[in-house]
Amino acid sequence: MMRPAIAVLIGLLAPGMTSAQTLITPDAFLDEATGKTLSFYEIESGELVGVEQFLNRSLSVWREPGQPCVYGKITTPEGRICFAYDNRQGPPVCWWPFMRGDQLMVRLDVLLNAEIQEVRAITSAGIDCPNAPTS
Repeated sequence: MMRPAIAVLIGLLAPGMTSAQTLITPDAFLDEATGKTLSFYEIESGELVGVEQFLNRSLSVWREPGQPCVYGKITTPEGRICFAYDNRQGPPVCWWPFMRGDQLMVRLDVLLNAEIQEVRAITSAGIDCPNAPTS
């Protein structure tokens, strides 16, 4: 189905973003992220949004600055990577992963005022969360 891909390509052409952008598959994203912790920064403000440790390809732990850990089940529908967090009611939070030059980025899967985050660090350090599941 081409409609979601076309919508994403149009949505990625945000004002002020002139570098070439290439969508990547959720599998490619998870190949890079699994077993690691990624730090996400809001692209416009440069502020840390949070860190996410990818425990495996279907489970992550997310922590925003000053907040407790939240565990999420990962799914990959229609070219997106989605997180059903244990503290959130409603549909999962979904992102389109992409590369801008050599920088890993994610864009919220809504078209109007969609948030873009930049991955500024990928480490093997874990997040200090009590009772972190391992599978």
